[in-house]
Formats: sequence, C-alpha cells, structure tokens
Amino acid sequence: MSDITSSIPWDARLARRLVTPLVNSWVTPNHLTTLRLIVGLAAAAAFVPGTYGWSNMAALLLVCSNFLDHTDGELARMTGKTTRLGHFYDLASDAAVTIPLFIAIGVGIEKNPGVDMGVPPALLGTFAGIAVAWIFYWRMRIEERLGKSATRQSSRVGFETEDVLYLLPLATLCSALPQLLIAASICAPLFAIWVTVDYMRVRRTERRAADGVSE
Repeated sequence: MSDITSSIPWDARLARRLVTPLVNSWVTPNHLTTLRLIVGLAAAAAFVPGTYGWSNMAALLLVCSNFLDHTDGELARMTGKTTRLGHFYDLASDAAVTIPLFIAIGVGIEKNPGVDMGVPPALLGTFAGIAVAWIFYWRMRIEERLGKSATRQSSRVGFETEDVLYLLPLATLCSALPQLLIAASICAPLFAIWVTVDYMRVRRTERRAADGVSE
C-alpha cells in the first residue's frame, strides 16, 4: 500500500485531502472542472497586458488552476462519479487553458518594447499553442485505444512532467518569460512529434495483433 501511495503525485494527494469534505455535498467533479477552467482562462487573460504585476498574478492563477486540475478526478474517484463525459470535459478544459496560455504569454511579451526576440512573440506563442493542441489530440486518440493508463504521465519522487508549471512564478519574478516562451516553442513541437510517433506505434501493434488473429 505504501508503494502505491508514494507513486501518487504530491499535489494529487493534497487535492484528495482537500476535497474529502465535499464527498457528501452538492459539489460534483464537473463543478471543480469548471472552476479550474475559469481560473485557468483568467490566468491566460492576465498574461495579455504584459506588465510585471499582471504577469506575476497570472502565474499565481495558473498554479491554482494546475492544482485544481487534480481535485475533480480525486472527487470523482472518492464518490464513484467517474464518467466518460466528465473525463473528456476535463481533457477539453486542459486544452482550453493550456493553448490560450502560450498565445497570451506571447501577446504580453510583444507589448514590451524592450524585448527583441527576432521572431514575433505572439507567433511563437501560437506555434507552441498549436503544438499543445496536437499533443492533446493524439493523446486522446491513444487513450481511446489503450485506456487512460496508456497516457498517464510518469511520476518521480511525487512529481509529474506537468508539475513544471508550478515553477512559472519563478519565471515571472525573474522576468524570464521570453526565455520560457522560446523553450516552449521548441519543446512543445518536439513532444508533439513524439506523441504522434507513439500513436503510430500503437496502430502498428494493433495491426500486427489483428493479422495474428486472422491467421
């Protein structure tokens, strides 16, 4: 049991503790998903002005949104209200927050006349956002064929890959958003390519299995 618990990300464990009082309440997992969506979109909007103060506020809102993303799933599991529709609503909310986020960061950076990135920041943000949309699409396709466990992120010492977003306030405090956007515009497309290749691998495995059965 301890091995299973230790493999659960720390934020998911904390989310589970916080939503425990809601188990017998009127609050549903979809309510929490909607709250996450609202906070996440507010974070994206707060990046648009491009000022130091608004950027820091946006980073804090995004951290809250990222944490809230764990609460709906934990409440669904605790109450037995896990549904396919709720799961896809959660995935759609992830995309609806993450894609505009990078675009908004680019728009905000572009409003700062002291930043010269060689390429319009809004274009880099759009490029990263499109790559994120591509990632969500192919991960959903893989999940449809192999189940949710096939797209589960690896966890190390209680942290997942997406937990890097918790470090965003450090980037805004250090005025390092341009560097972060450049990294996102490079890493997101590379990860999108990896997910596409992974989907193709799944399809090849299915075809080989089907050929074996037909024989």
